[in-house]
Amino acid sequence: MIRIYLAGPMTGIEDFNYPAFHAEAARLRQLGYHVENPAENIAPACGTWSGYMRLALAKLVTCDTIALLPGWTESRGANLERGLAFELGMKITMSSTIIEPARSAA
Repeated sequence: MIRIYLAGPMTGIEDFNYPAFHAEAARLRQLGYHVENPAENIAPACGTWSGYMRLALAKLVTCDTIALLPGWTESRGANLERGLAFELGMKITMSSTIIEPARSAA
């Protein structure tokens, strides 16, 4: 199963943009993808940006694809996630372009 990591802006956005993350995760799961949604991570004990990023990056590296949400270019975290995905040779795409159902591994 294709594993997709969602990346996008959170800091400074109402409700940390969680509604957009949850809606997109639900849409991609409906298409049959495994989705790692950082908005579903449990808050780190430290409660810091770096604590959240450590959790997020641990999930990112388990995925095949990073799917970017609107506004990602304005996000320090999403830029870091995209950069790591690039360096790891992952597929990088805008989330909105994923419209085909997931294909089962043969």
